[in-house]
Amino acid sequence: MVRIIGAGCIFLGCGSFGFAMAAAHRREEAEMCRFLAALEYMSCELSYRLTPLNTLCRGAAENSSGTVRQFLITLASALERQTAPDAQACVYEVLVHLEITPRLRKLFRELGTTLGRFDLPGQLRGLENAIRSGEEALRSLREGAADRRRSWQTLGLCAGAALAILFL
Repeated sequence: MVRIIGAGCIFLGCGSFGFAMAAAHRREEAEMCRFLAALEYMSCELSYRLTPLNTLCRGAAENSSGTVRQFLITLASALERQTAPDAQACVYEVLVHLEITPRLRKLFRELGTTLGRFDLPGQLRGLENAIRSGEEALRSLREGAADRRRSWQTLGLCAGAALAILFL
């Protein structure tokens, strides 16, 4: 009886791991969409009102959620407190303390190189470049995503079944 319960636990554990991998992929895709939406907001707001950077980050955070919102709020606070000499250093400082996927971390770093550094046309070009990079990353995430998620789920279940059979 203990072996059957153990085999069931192994099967469920491995299956859960496969489903967790698929869920992590969905979350990363959603975060990338939030990142792009925040950049679109920032671009529109900046070109229309010439909003200061800390206020711009707070406004984008209000229209976002998840990790992107947390990043933007923390960045706005760092810019207000002037914890670093420029916006790029503030971005790096904020990224150290947040758990963000490597793709999103790279995009935020690229964004940090242009924030608050250039005049309005330069900042808008920087935002456009960040949007293009984000769209490229999102496209690569979505390419074959359904097949990858299904493969992770199937592999998790099959590995669990194989291990359970071996231990019985």
